[in-house]
Amino acid sequence: MLLTVYLIVINILAYVIMGLDKTRAKQGQRRVAEKTLFLFAWLAGSLGVYVGMKAFRHKTKKKKFYIGVPIILFIQLLVLVFILQVITA
Repeated sequence: MLLTVYLIVINILAYVIMGLDKTRAKQGQRRVAEKTLFLFAWLAGSLGVYVGMKAFRHKTKKKKFYIGVPIILFIQLLVLVFILQVITA
């Protein structure tokens, strides 16, 4: 239960931060650091970052994002499948 709440919250935050960075980029304001975006991805917010990339058309031309974020998401899905197998075994 707690893990589910965490995953929902971190992914919503990651999505919102992608939107915030896109808005700031358009307005010429101070941006969210790429390290911060990747931190959210590594903290299990990779789905939120990925969906934000697509929804806001943001960071989609940067190789480290269009390759890196899906790889992080894939790794996290593998870990989740492993955890679920251990729990249900």
